Amino acid sequence: MNRVTILTACFLVLLLSSEIFSYSPNLPAAVSAKKAIIENNLINALESDNEGLMQSAAYYLGEYKSEKAVIPLMKLLHSDCCEGLRIMAALSLTKIGTAKSLFAVKQCSIFDHSESVKKFCNQFYFSTKEK
Repeated sequence: MNRVTILTACFLVLLLSSEIFSYSPNLPAAVSAKKAIIENNLINALESDNEGLMQSAAYYLGEYKSEKAVIPLMKLLHSDCCEGLRIMAALSLTKIGTAKSLFAVKQCSIFDHSESVKKFCNQFYFSTKEK
């Protein structure tokens, strides 16, 4: 009787473990459902008072290639007093790569009042032309 109990327990463990390891949720659907929430949170973070948070949000919006973030990033590019944030906004706009975002970076490379921002925007813009 003891042997039957052990064999039954082993069988149940194997059965349950095969069920657990064979389960694969539909990951792409779950990721795409949360992408809108992530984008909205990052776009909201662009309006923060914390420069580090704003810079991180701008960076990740570029990494996600968020087309919803083009207008807020353009606003940041044209209006923020911190050069580092404007440079990060230009980099993200370049990574997003839409015609509107690339045009904004090109214009900034010509008309920005900061020479360092102009230089970086020029490099970002022409790096896309080489590809």
